[in-house]
Amino acid sequence: MVTRPRLRSFLSALALYTMAALLIGYFGINAYTGNHGLKARHEIDAQIASLIAERDAARAERTRWQRRVALLNANGIDPDMLDERARSLLEWVDARDLIMIERKP
Repeated sequence: MVTRPRLRSFLSALALYTMAALLIGYFGINAYTGNHGLKARHEIDAQIASLIAERDAARAERTRWQRRVALLNANGIDPDMLDERARSLLEWVDARDLIMIERKP
């Protein structure tokens, strides 16, 4: 049996390097597209940014409502002024109310 040691050593080295390159490629692809890879990280960062924006909007709305509720406090606004403003906005008049109409010159 004839052996060719140079060809066999070359093919062994080629097979070893090919297997190493395939293994590195496999881990590289999974590092990019896997469940915990770079692509998933970008998606999570985008989701975090949208949730932070939603949280900030909810906080702003809550602050706005807290200011409006604070105006309804008995110490904050006169109840008669509140009643007058509510009636003017709702255009509601009680049958027992006395209405004075002013004409503009």
